[in-house]
Amino acid sequence: MDSLLSSAIIFITLALVFYSIGVWTERYYGILKRRHHALFWLGFIFDTTGTTLMTVISHGFSLNLHAITGVVAIAVMFFHAVWATVALHRKDEKALRGFHKYSLIVWAIWLVPYFLGFALNIPGM
Repeated sequence: MDSLLSSAIIFITLALVFYSIGVWTERYYGILKRRHHALFWLGFIFDTTGTTLMTVISHGFSLNLHAITGVVAIAVMFFHAVWATVALHRKDEKALRGFHKYSLIVWAIWLVPYFLGFALNIPGM
């Protein structure tokens, strides 16, 4: 396997790990905390890095279902992380306690291109 592809897969998988831990621990505690916020940003950074590497491997952006859902997922992750930053900065208790409802939706949106990428690259599919 090409080292660039291996790196991309590792970064995308790290995004899954960090983002999932952030979303599910935030849901467990029922309140947004700084550690969840950091995990959201790490997930976003790793996903963006892995996606950038995948774009380099494929010699540019191609307009297909995986690419479209991937762009939507990265955009949603970015706004989610920014929103977490704002909520923590404002120390709005209601926003901090209700944040997990939206985190799960963002996570589910992110999973679509993650698994679609696997499905589209399985030999014979």
